[in-house]
Amino acid sequence: MVHKGNSNAWQWSRTAETRRLLLEAAREVFVEKGFAEAGVAAVVERAGSSVGSLYHHFGGKTELFLALWEDHQSAHEQAAATAVAKARAGGEQDPLNLFIVGARAFLEGSWQRRDLARLFMDGDGPPGFELVRRSRGREWVRQNAVLLGAGTDPVDRLTVAVLTTVIGEAGREIATCATRRKANQITEAAIRLIRRLDPLRDAG
Repeated sequence: MVHKGNSNAWQWSRTAETRRLLLEAAREVFVEKGFAEAGVAAVVERAGSSVGSLYHHFGGKTELFLALWEDHQSAHEQAAATAVAKARAGGEQDPLNLFIVGARAFLEGSWQRRDLARLFMDGDGPPGFELVRRSRGREWVRQNAVLLGAGTDPVDRLTVAVLTTVIGEAGREIATCATRRKANQITEAAIRLIRRLDPLRDAG
């Protein structure tokens, strides 16, 4: 006899595995074909699943694309937060240095998941995706302002927005790099730009 708790845990584990397989298959199909040309049938065939299962977990092709985007963004955020927390634990207190630690983690993710980074930047997404992306971008600027200890002055806000844009554009360039060496060169160039634009240099 299977205890109910064990049964629920098994069911959850199986559900999580199905979701993971569908997302992995979606990543491959979307990267190969783009959003518009990708078909649900191709995704479920590659995942060894069913159309019914895909609709049960995600609701459709658009939701599947957005789930892939959210996973990509969450991976970026988690890597940056972990790197910053580790630097803080090691004694780093300078806001700009912490910001750079987070930027390096983001740019590393742009290289590691460059197939997804290219997919999401080429403009081939579902209706409304651009709005979702812009909204997340504004939230990213807000989080960076907190990390940098920037004030509400318009110049402070502008500087944080520019610094965030530097990271985002560097990530786009890295995603198109053919080699790790070239990606590293772009990372270092971005860090140099960020240091030149240090928003705290003239503080006080």
